[in-house]
Amino acid sequence: MQILLANPRGFCAGVDRAIDIVERALELFGSPIYVRHEVVHNRHVVERLRGLGAVFVEELDQVPSGANVIFSAHGVSRAVVDAAAERGLTVFDATCPLVTKVHMEVQRYASEGRDVILIGHAGHPEVEGTMGRFDTSFGGKIHLVQNVADVAALVVRDPERLAFVTQTTLSMDDTTQIVAALRERFAHLATPRHEDICYATQNRQDAVKKLLEHCDVLVVIGSRSSSNSNRLRELAERAGISGYLVDGPEELHREWFDGKSTVGVTAGASAPELQVQQVIECLRSWGGEVSREVAGREEKVYFSLPRELRR
Repeated sequence: MQILLANPRGFCAGVDRAIDIVERALELFGSPIYVRHEVVHNRHVVERLRGLGAVFVEELDQVPSGANVIFSAHGVSRAVVDAAAERGLTVFDATCPLVTKVHMEVQRYASEGRDVILIGHAGHPEVEGTMGRFDTSFGGKIHLVQNVADVAALVVRDPERLAFVTQTTLSMDDTTQIVAALRERFAHLATPRHEDICYATQNRQDAVKKLLEHCDVLVVIGSRSSSNSNRLRELAERAGISGYLVDGPEELHREWFDGKSTVGVTAGASAPELQVQQVIECLRSWGGEVSREVAGREEKVYFSLPRELRR
């Protein structure tokens, strides 16, 4: 069985930055450093940072007054920002700059008195944070749309004063269908100046599509809570190829590869390369042979640390 590797795969610039923020804060200020929600959606990353002294909490009321706290890469609502200030917390914001871009779009559209449609998945931290950035004092409202059926049922205040944004980690294919349905219903729909789906999400999806042309089973390394990892697995499903999402080699099943000639391996944007190599070693122990990487778009993006952590 041949093993083909997707490239690019694994950590993106936003995830690298978020992890660096936690590590740098621990280095400068020591433990405990509190982190609201998982800093990125990966079990191995969270467990490693917890071992270094990070304390992960669900809500700010679990953080002692005056402590240091980090907001996750997925972003937070304005209410969370205000609550942190009221409690005297020192905040280091690990929100991905591409998520911050969407927040700024939402705030701009709100100030123009528009309704905003957010394409995304209910309950995802990024969606909750983005919806919480909409200022209703200008008269508008924000609506969550998850699929084409939601578009048909949507009721808006003024169809001529309407805009949309998207969660950054969606599938481009799904989003394209929803946007087309929105444009068909709302002729005056305002659009983001630049595509909201992040470069890393798109690059990893494009790399998997190339990979699927050559393999008959796909393994995606990533946690089930990771939106972009789930979208990668779904690409295999749509291509009629068996696809599996695993956190590491311990979740592989040998029977998945019975009768398969080529397995494609990739990783979501929050999955460490260490887990990729461990999965490959497991596949090699079962008779797999690494043949090559299927190269996609080269990535040279870097996001700097917050000023307070650069000293």
